[in-house]
Amino acid sequence: MPTKRSGRLRTLSLSKLMTQTSFHRQTPKGQKIQRRPVHGVLLLDKPLGLSSNQALQKAKWLLRADKAGHTGTLDPLATGVLPLCFGAATKFSQIQLDADKTYEALLLLGQKTTTADAEGDVIETRPVPQITPELLQTITQRFTGPLAQIPPMYSALKKDGKALYEYARKGIEVEREARHILIYELNMALAHDARAPAAIKIIVRCSKGTYIRTLGEDIGEALGCGAHLGSLRRLETGGFVATQCVTLPALEAMTEAEREACLLPAQSLVAAYPSVTLDADNAGRFLSGLRRRGEPGQWGADAPLVQVYGSEPAAFLGSAHITADELIPQRLLSPIEIQDILQSAQRAVEVLASLSMAAPVSAGSFQH
Repeated sequence: MPTKRSGRLRTLSLSKLMTQTSFHRQTPKGQKIQRRPVHGVLLLDKPLGLSSNQALQKAKWLLRADKAGHTGTLDPLATGVLPLCFGAATKFSQIQLDADKTYEALLLLGQKTTTADAEGDVIETRPVPQITPELLQTITQRFTGPLAQIPPMYSALKKDGKALYEYARKGIEVEREARHILIYELNMALAHDARAPAAIKIIVRCSKGTYIRTLGEDIGEALGCGAHLGSLRRLETGGFVATQCVTLPALEAMTEAEREACLLPAQSLVAAYPSVTLDADNAGRFLSGLRRRGEPGQWGADAPLVQVYGSEPAAFLGSAHITADELIPQRLLSPIEIQDILQSAQRAVEVLASLSMAAPVSAGSFQH
């Protein structure tokens, strides 16, 4: 906490802060797994068959993290990019919830199901017309741009305090308002799958709130034969891509230090935004929630969101927005969280140093 006299961060004296906050580190008696503060973002390749929350709980258990949350639900049928936020990173998860996303899906033509995917029961079967490149081009144009989409009954959206899927499981259909979405890009190509007489592979880049199951159903209706999803994979969300992700089996095979090394820093969630660095005095006052008035242009141009750093010590402090040369705090890390992150970074440096010293020297190392 900053002092009233100087406004400086007490986190500048880490040993003193550790003494003041030691009670936060006590573990209740009888607790089987000793939880610990973990801060960062884990890019998980969610496996088939698990809900997003089940995948989150598994990763949370492997990291022994005391606080975690995911950044948007993927259906059990879906795989792919699922950013998991731990500790301080949970404060910035809304940015990922609002982010644009890219999916790859397989549409199985000729059948509609209760859930609009392969997990549901078939409720209608129709013949599939000849799918020509010209027809695909027409459908692509029709479903690109702003659309109004009615959410599926099998979804986690709530109506009168209950999830829609709870009504659907009882055979009750309730009225849903159309949601406005944006399809930035849609690519379609014929595919083959033994489960259907014809199939279409789609890759879609879309705004938040887009239901790919509903998009698939609507494309099937436009083709006149109906369709449901045979598979769904999220390729990208908010700049994070599938090639950056780690799988649960890979995490399970790692040591705890290796798992922690997979974490991206909390600020990776706001990395696309401008940054501001504050001196020690301004950092302390900012971290206590005080606005900082700057000289004209000192903080940069007006911006709805910026990432804010302190210089002494060098640390991520949180997010803010800039209006008329005033830096206004939004989401802030606590001094304890900053201390934890700095100590974790130091441990990582020590681990890397020890690994480097233990690594055998090859003959090629002496070649110039």
